[in-house]
Amino acid sequence: MIPSEVNWILRVDGHTDPVPISTSRFGSNWELASARAISVVKFLIGQGVPPERLAAAGFAEYQPLDLRDDEIAYRRNRRIEFRLTQR
Repeated sequence: MIPSEVNWILRVDGHTDPVPISTSRFGSNWELASARAISVVKFLIGQGVPPERLAAAGFAEYQPLDLRDDEIAYRRNRRIEFRLTQR
């Protein structure tokens, strides 16, 4: 439980692999990463997390966990991360 005096925010970070995307739905990896984060934020709101405690951020392919150029690395880099912090 987070103490009531802590002014916290949960940042939801969306990431992609380095393969460029350009579809009618997602014009770039930035848009895909942001959509991933927004989707999770909407889910959390539906689960009762106050919207004022949430933020969505898209990082595209620019913060990879795995620098290799193979499918396993791409799968590791397509992810959501949570950052609990204070405002």
